[in-house]
Amino acid sequence: MAYVQPLPHKVRSKCLTGDPADPAQWIKRTGARAHLRAAGFKDDDFGKPIITVACPYSNALPCNNHFLELGQLIVEEVERRGGKAFLCCTPVVSDGQTMGSHGMKYSLISRDWIADCIEIMHEAYSADAIVALGGCDKTVPGALMPLARLDLIGAFLYGGTILPGHCPGKTERQDAQSVMEAIGSYGAGIMDIEELHSVECCALPGSGACGGMFTANTMSASVEALGMSLPGTASGPAVDTGNHLTAQKRDDCRLVVDQVFSLMAAKIHTRHIMTKKAFENAIAVMYALGGSTNGILHLLALAHEANVDLSIDDFNRIGDGIPLLANLKPHGKYHMADLDVIGGLPVVMKELLNAGLLHGDCLTVTGKTVAENLHITPTPSQLQQDVVFPLERPMSAPGRHIIVLKGSLAPESAVLKLSGKHMEKPFRGPAIVFDGEGPAYDAIMSGKVKAGQVLVIRYEGPKGSPGMPEMLSPGGALIGAGLGEHVALVTDGRFSGASHGIMVGHVTPEAFSGGPLALVCDEDVVAIDAHACTIHLEVSEEEIAMRKEKWQCPCKPVSGLLGKYRRSVTSAHTGAVIM
Repeated sequence: MAYVQPLPHKVRSKCLTGDPADPAQWIKRTGARAHLRAAGFKDDDFGKPIITVACPYSNALPCNNHFLELGQLIVEEVERRGGKAFLCCTPVVSDGQTMGSHGMKYSLISRDWIADCIEIMHEAYSADAIVALGGCDKTVPGALMPLARLDLIGAFLYGGTILPGHCPGKTERQDAQSVMEAIGSYGAGIMDIEELHSVECCALPGSGACGGMFTANTMSASVEALGMSLPGTASGPAVDTGNHLTAQKRDDCRLVVDQVFSLMAAKIHTRHIMTKKAFENAIAVMYALGGSTNGILHLLALAHEANVDLSIDDFNRIGDGIPLLANLKPHGKYHMADLDVIGGLPVVMKELLNAGLLHGDCLTVTGKTVAENLHITPTPSQLQQDVVFPLERPMSAPGRHIIVLKGSLAPESAVLKLSGKHMEKPFRGPAIVFDGEGPAYDAIMSGKVKAGQVLVIRYEGPKGSPGMPEMLSPGGALIGAGLGEHVALVTDGRFSGASHGIMVGHVTPEAFSGGPLALVCDEDVVAIDAHACTIHLEVSEEEIAMRKEKWQCPCKPVSGLLGKYRRSVTSAHTGAVIM
């Protein structure tokens, strides 16, 4: 027989299919080729590069329920370019669907398991490169982590944002945030059951990830700023008003495959792109957009995988100089699809670059630098719009979005989200304490939480819950009840990107580990100072020591995957990564 000569980009996958230049190895791989023939391979296919198509798909959630179609388009494009595509599907967990339930424990866990699933598939089949799809928020970092971990050749493609919803009788466009806050409004008697049902039915009109500057869009923007996705692909809607893939998203599938083949030709690997300066760009963009606090967890995890020295302190260092520019939900009035209309993330990045707030020399998946990619991009002032404000007239000044706090209540760190609001003076109030999200939510809905209090929700950290669930249900209930500016919420859990108000999460050490949060009692005074970047428990060291001696962790043992996670996850202070 005539041996099939490998194409130039076929490098690693010779280990799977065999290398004609090594007759003994070619014979050894006969069994693999037999199985591949059974899966549809023909003679010529054994000389083609193998491309992993990482596809976190489920039909259960709008964020990713169109991913099989996207994945198949990418497979077809890989074949068109002379490659063979191996589809790798992974678990997906929707925060919006599991919020406030037992299932939410598995959301953050899924980030690391998605990464592991992709690594398993990619490495088991010795693929030459990868296209990674992401949508629902954990799938974005989860799909990119193995590229950084293994220093692969590849690129990321965002599945797209959802379009805003329209409810009869409402002029304001709706989204996932609207639903959660409507629940609080109903509980406070502000909204009746018919209006609540209308919001439920109309807020989310079709496929795509949550439409504001919530976690999924925060991470899609961060990945584009890192240089790992093509310029302009972070903001496009997934589908049109008929719930069909947009022409833009179909074209994105073609372009990303073309670019991966270019990356293979140029031998550009992920760690050539995901450098310390690239992460600093991502942080700057996250602050300018008013992004989710989950961005801190995920960027720390990505940096860990890329072997980049990034710490939580870098977020204050960079964020202190970045004003809030984007007029996007939850702090503004627009959605990600509106940013796309005016030119997408490049418009924001151009404004930051012109001010010296981005590193323009960072390499990207285009093979060009950030500055080269943005060369002809207009600035916000050159456009007739109010979605993105210019630096000289920002939506909010620096220091009014995400602030990393430290103090006696959070000796390692905690994360305060202000969403553009100005805390003129420290928030200081008596604590009302709950061991878990459920009782706290019930207390808000029954009117037991009052203005001026500090609502403490503990044992919801990575180890304690386990899984570090989001506190959008109690946070949204506070906003809906009109208490968003009058009650501070402090937790070792995390927040949804849709959360806003006075929100302090990621408190470390977490309560499960015996951190000070575990020792707070009702009526203890908690003081939060955004200017000093501190959060203190105003209780004497002697009293704390006495409480510590008597403290016993109330968390019950857990088995299965939750047990494995509790034993292996690190602190939120370092990104809640698996060790």
